[in-house]
Amino acid sequence: MENISFFNFNFDFNFKKALTVCGVGLAILTSAQQWGNTGSSALVSAGNSSFNNLIVDASGNYYISYYDTTVTKGSVQKFNGTSWSYAGGSAGITTGIATYNSLTADAQGNIYYSNQASYPNTGMEIRKLSGGSWSSLPMATTNMMNFHSIITSPSNVLFAYSTDGSGTVRRYNSSNGTWEQVGNSGFSGGATFPKIAVGTDNVLYASQITSGLFNVYKISANASSSDSWTLAGGVPVGNAYSSDSSFSDIALDGNNIPYVVYVSSTAEGRKLNVKKLSGNAWVQIGSANFSDTVVNNTAIAVTSAGAPYVIASIWDSSNSNHGRNSIYRFNTSSGNWEKFGDPFLSTAASTYNDIAIDPVNNYVVAAYSESGTKVKRLSMNMLGVNDVKNSDHFGIYPNPTDGIVYLKAERKIRTVEVSNAVGQVIAAKISGQQVDISHAPKGVYFVKATYEDGKTSVKKLIKK
Repeated sequence: MENISFFNFNFDFNFKKALTVCGVGLAILTSAQQWGNTGSSALVSAGNSSFNNLIVDASGNYYISYYDTTVTKGSVQKFNGTSWSYAGGSAGITTGIATYNSLTADAQGNIYYSNQASYPNTGMEIRKLSGGSWSSLPMATTNMMNFHSIITSPSNVLFAYSTDGSGTVRRYNSSNGTWEQVGNSGFSGGATFPKIAVGTDNVLYASQITSGLFNVYKISANASSSDSWTLAGGVPVGNAYSSDSSFSDIALDGNNIPYVVYVSSTAEGRKLNVKKLSGNAWVQIGSANFSDTVVNNTAIAVTSAGAPYVIASIWDSSNSNHGRNSIYRFNTSSGNWEKFGDPFLSTAASTYNDIAIDPVNNYVVAAYSESGTKVKRLSMNMLGVNDVKNSDHFGIYPNPTDGIVYLKAERKIRTVEVSNAVGQVIAAKISGQQVDISHAPKGVYFVKATYEDGKTSVKKLIKK
């Protein structure tokens, strides 16, 4: 075996939006598979809900936040692989109504929840779940705001983006307990559906719809208030619709490339569009306006290898499936978007969709409100169109291992890399057909081989 090396791919600790298995975009090859419940039932909340936010932590636990009508407060629940329970021990962790909220996790397992302060108060409340208990952080802003987004960087720094000041981003300084403004305030001229993402390259992205245009801005995550945000790609991503809960969203892949989803303007049909930033230009993925009809309640998740998954609901009263939601994935072989799993997840109208990827257990996970918050998932164990069957071409042994494994391949391998359960490439020692992870802690790892034609194989490895 010649010229075997390993290289680091970037990992974004936005667990909600950009987790994958070893950077390989795995996809179900057929749409006949059914979405399964998480726990004994798809229904998670005790009653009606809205404003769902779904994330997956480094251990494969799911967290869902939502406005809980049974207690008229914001609630957060955790799925441990078997059952759901209230994070922190009880429902209703906010001081009052929390119809606008956001959720994120850092690399250390801490969970952060934000919400619009309840009337008569204004501003953004922030809470941190650590050691099983919630604690309050200083408010990110006391100004009037509604839509907002929070995210943690790979270095565990918390960022918040809200509609106050026509769009303002702040960074939490944990050493002194203060919020610092990042870049100039009002850079976007408005912030409908604001979303934020940050990668391992320390670039911060903020997306939103303003005056019918979907824009993405970027800046250094270390920027001060005197620095200026710049328009990513130099031009708006596209014409976008922002009524009827036609949310827009952003996610990063393992190479820190931004992917976005939005609903086109009325003149363009109010249908789904997905683009990515290639170099300094926005590139359409597949066809423009690819959904069958008008949609809303959109969200996107992207694997580290750059495989996007999108969720959306039909918003066409003339359609017999009005309000029902679907998951779309991009087929790189055909160049078309297609339904992933069942054509529809919900049985009736669904709202406040969200989507995440579980790399530990190999699932696409979806959340939505349909007479309460429901969470379903579908396995990604089947290989995608760009992957080679592991059993036919690639093997590792012994498995489980104390640290040293050997590679077996029928094809010439260009590169090898080893990543942990949350997608981070580890500094494995690779020599010839031997891979040494003796220094790594016990746990689950993934060995990925890339062949000279660019195709890949991956094997799960247990370090005992």
